[in-house]
Amino acid sequence: MLPLEKEYVFHEFHSPKLEDADFDGKPLVMMVGQYSTGKTTFIKYILEQEYPGMRIGPEPTTDTFHIIDYGEPGKIPGNVLAMDTKKPFTQLKQFGGSFLTRFECSTARSSVLDSLYMLDTPGILAGEKQTLNRGYDFTAVLKWFAERADRIILLFDAHKLDISDEFKTAVESIRDHDDKIRIVLNKADMMSPQQLMRVYGALMWSLSRILKNPEVSRVYVGSFWDQPLRNAANRELFEAEQQDLFNDLQGLPRFATVRRLNDLIKRARLAKVHALILSHLKSKMPMMGKEAKKKEMLKKLQNTYDALQSQHSIPACDFPPIEEMREKLEKYDFSKFNSEDRKMMERLDKMMANDIPRLMNLIPHEDRELKEDGRTQVTGGAFRQESMPGGVGILEGHGETGWIVAKDMDEYMETFNKLEISGGKVTGRSAKEEMQKSSLPNKVLGKIWRLADTDGDGMLDSEEFALAMHLIRIKTEGHDIPDALPPHLIPPSKKNHDLFM
Repeated sequence: MLPLEKEYVFHEFHSPKLEDADFDGKPLVMMVGQYSTGKTTFIKYILEQEYPGMRIGPEPTTDTFHIIDYGEPGKIPGNVLAMDTKKPFTQLKQFGGSFLTRFECSTARSSVLDSLYMLDTPGILAGEKQTLNRGYDFTAVLKWFAERADRIILLFDAHKLDISDEFKTAVESIRDHDDKIRIVLNKADMMSPQQLMRVYGALMWSLSRILKNPEVSRVYVGSFWDQPLRNAANRELFEAEQQDLFNDLQGLPRFATVRRLNDLIKRARLAKVHALILSHLKSKMPMMGKEAKKKEMLKKLQNTYDALQSQHSIPACDFPPIEEMREKLEKYDFSKFNSEDRKMMERLDKMMANDIPRLMNLIPHEDRELKEDGRTQVTGGAFRQESMPGGVGILEGHGETGWIVAKDMDEYMETFNKLEISGGKVTGRSAKEEMQKSSLPNKVLGKIWRLADTDGDGMLDSEEFALAMHLIRIKTEGHDIPDALPPHLIPPSKKNHDLFM
């Protein structure tokens, strides 16, 4: 792929060449948002500690692209970082000294950072402040990081949903990577449930205008900081949303290889289309009147797209944005482009048809090696599975000394004693009739029966019956039933049963 990219100056049009560090580096989690949306606080919350150079405030505080990495506490300037070939940031030199003075790395001893990089980006400003104060192409840098990120956390402040033109431009620049984007409505604890519902609806409407995606975007709602909740009415909602988001982030090391392979495939398809465009333009150039022909072809660039799309059966979505391509082509002499090299094209097609599938087959083996090293998921910080005793649904009673089912034992025993009993146990037929009063599907009731009938004799003693009723209550309240019975729900008399040894 690299020879083809060099032959058709792909790197000048689209993206710099890939380095070894682009394949070997840790996953990158990137924070993007307007100023004071809680990006830096979000990172602190995940790490459960501060890091050198961290600044938090109500006004714009982070004015640098700030990488947070594992190591002895300290800071590395951007110019030094861009020269380190072991890290995937060497290509950032292309954005010039003005950018590198606003790029730095902080190192901290957090086990979270042992598995991934965190990137804190400058708060996106409004109006002319953006263009006047940066001194470098902010949108281009944002796009560069987005191409290499594994997750892009797009943060919104529940109290500031107005989206500036610069923020809209920034989001549009990373929109091609919508599979990586996770949207977070932060600081939601400062609102009542009714207010939050309205803000959520307003955010969805705003996002539909920017992302232009027919599918509804998933928005994680919460308050990602370690201070008391201002309005605790939505505590359970915030905890569930946080767990979903953290589960997604925690699995990044395991799926990083798949993500990089996916990006490689997208790049290869773009490189092929790019080569076809340039070679087509070259073939149409006359011996005389080159400048006039160039202007004509730029004006009718869509015709070139249509012709190549039809001739090579290429989907329209594989072509680069036409306005961006037209703007970049204006700087070049079409007659100096290289003609179509069929052998190069064939080698690229062979890579896509043969080499990529072979790489895919290697991924399960790599996953096994990662598992042996214990690096399949992020650990430490906010990812520690720490919880208080108790919980909701199937977790109710977890960590408590008593058997949670016993609290309703009198009620269950009253029902138990009214049923058909044989040898101290309620018969299967009678228990089935009672369980069906819940109106749950037989498939669900069958699963509950399997979990409750711990000795598998087709009947239920008093503890097993109480357990079955407890599981039915959990399900009817909207919670899931697990495939195996958690230890804290095993009846006391069955703790030493062979099934649970």
